[in-house]
Amino acid sequence: MECSKVENTCVASISEVLQFFSGKWTFLVLTELLKEPQRFNQLRRNLDNVNTKGLTDTLRNLEQHEMIRREVFPTVPVTVEYSISEKGKAFSKVFNEINRWKTEWDSPIQQFKSL
Repeated sequence: MECSKVENTCVASISEVLQFFSGKWTFLVLTELLKEPQRFNQLRRNLDNVNTKGLTDTLRNLEQHEMIRREVFPTVPVTVEYSISEKGKAFSKVFNEINRWKTEWDSPIQQFKSL
């Protein structure tokens, strides 16, 4: 659905997506997994300040919404690897658009701040 005007359905859709992504670590976990599949401790190290519970909750939420895949390998001890799903890869277009918007509009904002 294209939202040429700010319609109620468009606003509701955007609000729903923003609710889902409101978690503190959600965007950062997705960007890490867009780089490569990672195990839990590797993700935790790459995200610096994330605590175990926060990362666990974020991964469960992303898995529940089918944005990531969780694969368990039968090793001793068990190895679990997280990777981005097709749905998650599709969302990377939104990241690209956010970056494009920021790049396009950042310069005038910076010029305004320096006045």
